Amino acid sequence: MAATTRQPKGLFGQDAKGVFKVAVGHSTDLDSADAIAEVLIQCETALAGTTPAAGMLLAAIDFDHALVLSQVLATYPDLALIGGTTDGELSSVLGFEQDSVTLMLFCSDQIHITAGIGTQVSADVATATQAAIDQAQVTHSDSIQFCLTLPESLTTSAVQIVESLKQQLGSQVPIFGGLTADQWRFKYTHQFCQGQVYSDAVPVLLFSGPVLFSHGIASGWQPIGKRGRITRTAQNVVYEINDQPALDFYKYYLGPLPPSSEYPLAVYEPSGELAYMRAPSGICDPEVGSITFFGDIPEGATIQITETSRDKILAASQTSMEQALQNYPGESPAAALLFSCASRRQILGSRTSEEYQLIEAESSQTFPSCGFYTNGEIAPLEQKGSTYFHNETFITVLLGDA
Repeated sequence: MAATTRQPKGLFGQDAKGVFKVAVGHSTDLDSADAIAEVLIQCETALAGTTPAAGMLLAAIDFDHALVLSQVLATYPDLALIGGTTDGELSSVLGFEQDSVTLMLFCSDQIHITAGIGTQVSADVATATQAAIDQAQVTHSDSIQFCLTLPESLTTSAVQIVESLKQQLGSQVPIFGGLTADQWRFKYTHQFCQGQVYSDAVPVLLFSGPVLFSHGIASGWQPIGKRGRITRTAQNVVYEINDQPALDFYKYYLGPLPPSSEYPLAVYEPSGELAYMRAPSGICDPEVGSITFFGDIPEGATIQITETSRDKILAASQTSMEQALQNYPGESPAAALLFSCASRRQILGSRTSEEYQLIEAESSQTFPSCGFYTNGEIAPLEQKGSTYFHNETFITVLLGDA
């Protein structure tokens, strides 16, 4: 039996000219067939006969994903569809949920949206990302405006995936998205493209044409103490900070507290003004003083330990939406994509649902939204800036039509 849903806000939205339309469905039914049936009924009701061009499907790890995908494509055979597994789901239909399925559909006769997939990314990142971009890019005659991606998170470096996508697309093309997750089990994740379920893959959606977009990015963590410099590292394992064991740097500021996701590093980009977050994974080697992080940190990078509170983490989600709204180049967005970190959910615990409630309250407008709790987030640090991989960050992407 399908689950009972609250009265949805932003189930269906369109820009002021009515060209770009977006629909969202969301179900907490634990039966895969019933869940996707409910989602599709919600979307079909909202679309009222309009045929979607592309979509993003997000689902908890324990669903029958092949069945879910087959039902979506049986309803919309020509849909350019990507997606993946999550650590929790977000939508304008149900807010925050776990163990659920949510689908966002995009409709436009002017914006061109295509899907691509690269497999075996852990074997060759460059080959996998090139395959994904080449497959998706082949029918685009206009310049790519931005890329949406939901890559693997456990088999290879997310930083390398992002950097390789930037090389394929050109550094001027923004990339947004999040790493697929498995509810903090760290065993395996799945990625979706069309009707297939993958692992160790990189799916992408490419957008071209008169699409308007903006984004906001905030974490809620504040720097403490003095800045340091990474002096010896191997990808995501930091051995030395300021030519001393990395653990000593943490001990100087935190005493007996071990490095944890509650005290990530702010890693400053080359200008030293903006920073992305890197969270310790909890794996340390006391003998050599190394710390393993949830993402690569380049040697020579300037860093600073940070701290926060639950209230500050929650306020950051609101800040992210506020930034996106302020930067949106049109009158009214048609939809929002939301990417928050699984570490944020772990720290927030029973207060996790407040993240979505705050971003919903931040906007006086009503538009559909969809997203998930990720194993890492992807976005530029600023509008029209270079794309970075993030930890413990909330990213809002607003979409509309020019």
